[in-house]
Amino acid sequence: MPSIRASQEERDARKIVSVNAETVTNVTSTDFPGHYPGEDHEWDLEEFRNTFRVKFHKLQPLDASFSLIGIDASIANAFRRILLAEIPTLAIEYVFVHNNTSIVQDEVLAHRLGLVPLTGNPAGLRWLRQYRKPTDEDPEGSGVADNNTIVMKLDVECTKADNYDDLNKRGEDDPRLLYKHAHVYAKDLEFVLSGRQNTYFEGEPNAVRSVHPDILLAKMRPGQCINMEMHCIKGIGADHAKFSPVATASYRLLPSITITQPILGPDARKFARCFPRGVIGLEEVTPEEAARKGSGYEGHEGEKKAVVRNTFKDTVSRECLRHPELEGKVKLGRVRDHFIFMVESTGQYPSDELFLESVRILKEKCAAMKRGLGNILR
Repeated sequence: MPSIRASQEERDARKIVSVNAETVTNVTSTDFPGHYPGEDHEWDLEEFRNTFRVKFHKLQPLDASFSLIGIDASIANAFRRILLAEIPTLAIEYVFVHNNTSIVQDEVLAHRLGLVPLTGNPAGLRWLRQYRKPTDEDPEGSGVADNNTIVMKLDVECTKADNYDDLNKRGEDDPRLLYKHAHVYAKDLEFVLSGRQNTYFEGEPNAVRSVHPDILLAKMRPGQCINMEMHCIKGIGADHAKFSPVATASYRLLPSITITQPILGPDARKFARCFPRGVIGLEEVTPEEAARKGSGYEGHEGEKKAVVRNTFKDTVSRECLRHPELEGKVKLGRVRDHFIFMVESTGQYPSDELFLESVRILKEKCAAMKRGLGNILR
């Protein structure tokens, strides 16, 4: 049976998830996404290269927004899940408390330390291996070594400032001025070089440190001190949220707005107010449009008409579907294969590198699966 090929109009319609006043339709996919009975959908690498696109909308060190266009939801969701749970990072895992006379309990302080995001020389972080914890099956584990464990120390004591008496006489009440180490911050964590780590982590820009030095860990008063040693290991977000390199990683589908009938005059202004600013614009009906029969603009030359400007800013609130005068004049939807990602890094990786890391990890997973299938077929 010869294969058929859908028209461009039908292929475009398949991409739209329809958003109606009370329902959402055209949401289901086929058993094999992107495949339809009687049509030839054989994988074509060249066609994928021509249709798949990556477009960046915002690129900042800790915040990025970009679009993946021309892929299935399963692939986009795989990237999202990898960003959240499978990119390895460094975090404090073990805390050895030698002395803690602050009012913060040992367990609470250890928990706060574990959530401090750490960074360092990227080459060194890639060099580090993941520490394998002892289990019933493997009582020894991997053991502590210079290539799987980073050691940090916190040794601070609160004392009165050198000019405490003068400040006290003036009525100063800010403890940060009256005392030394009244507030303990993440910048007080000291990195301890060990073994081969000096190859990667020696010097100020390369040393392991907190991404945000002003994270408050504890408050103390004279006579109180904290002395502890911490072991940092690599892990993934699937093990614990502290290892996740992102504060958030999410995506949404690109909104689609199609004006099916002319919207003019007061209705056009009301229509524009139904959307966030910049989504809908107002333009004058041109003489050519007014003279064209069947355009719907006959006799309305110079009047304001509604036009779609930028659907990227839309939130698909469906507000325009509430008004009777706009009924049947607009169709709302979302583009099925246009995913707008929002990635907020916690600082271990620049936001743009996070996506590249997720691609690398997905490639490794695919290679492992391919090897497994090859072993089965042998």
